Amino acid sequence: MQKQDCLMLISVYEEKNLTKAAEKLFTSQPAITYRLQKLEEEYQIRLYTREGNKLFFTPEGEYLVDFCKKMLLDLNKLEENLKTLKKDATGTIRIGVSSNFALYKLPTLIKQFVDNYHSIQVNVTTGWSSEIIQLLNKNEIQIGIITGNYNWFDEKILLAEDPLTIISKTPIILEEIPFLPLISYQPNKKKGPGEKATNPLAQMIENWWQDRFSAPPLVRMELDKVETCKEMVNKNLGYSIIPKSCLTDKDPFYTHDLINDKGKPLNRKTWLIYRKSNMELLTVTQFINFIQAQQNGFHS
Repeated sequence: MQKQDCLMLISVYEEKNLTKAAEKLFTSQPAITYRLQKLEEEYQIRLYTREGNKLFFTPEGEYLVDFCKKMLLDLNKLEENLKTLKKDATGTIRIGVSSNFALYKLPTLIKQFVDNYHSIQVNVTTGWSSEIIQLLNKNEIQIGIITGNYNWFDEKILLAEDPLTIISKTPIILEEIPFLPLISYQPNKKKGPGEKATNPLAQMIENWWQDRFSAPPLVRMELDKVETCKEMVNKNLGYSIIPKSCLTDKDPFYTHDLINDKGKPLNRKTWLIYRKSNMELLTVTQFINFIQAQQNGFHS
């Protein structure tokens, strides 16, 4: 099986539609259909069944897709290792980073890294932490930096613990905030009216609130960008609860860090996550070693 066959098969599996897969791969539907038929003949299996425009892979087809994903991962490792073995080669590391970390911490970090490792190119993708995990699961990135308590069952390193804090344009009296308008920060919001928060940050804030107040907050607006929340608070439209790392020295806010029921700061954790098998790549090893050496800087 060739690399192009693997890419094609994975695309068809993900899109569940030949036309969409063809568009994604910049080829024609008949070309994909022909190659799929050849694979079925070669392995004497049926890859999928069709219901309308949707394709549903058989157990044999799903097994072949899993094999293709592993094969592409091994090929990527081979290519990266061959590059690093050449003195004049340029290795590439693919990193996925949560949006807030990318905004407030990443530029300085990447600048320091490329200054120390001139031969390594850094390819960065940003998004919600849940999206970064999906990219890592699909082997589209080699390292992820995420915030919050998400399930990841391979290697991870705790980079920092970030306090959650109330921000306001006027001094904060904690007992009064149930009667004040809230600019609610809801990153990656995936819940309907009346449903419980599904984002780890929103869930932390909700649990903290329920432990202290009997009435719900007076939500004036819900926003998924922390910078927009800050601008609304700056216009004195209400208070907000955000990660403290999202504040800069120029922000004109009063703050009050949240305390949990044990009297300790309510922190959101930032993790570096990766597959142990990716440590075979010298570029990944170098980046992880660099990050560990810089950990103290994440707390500042």
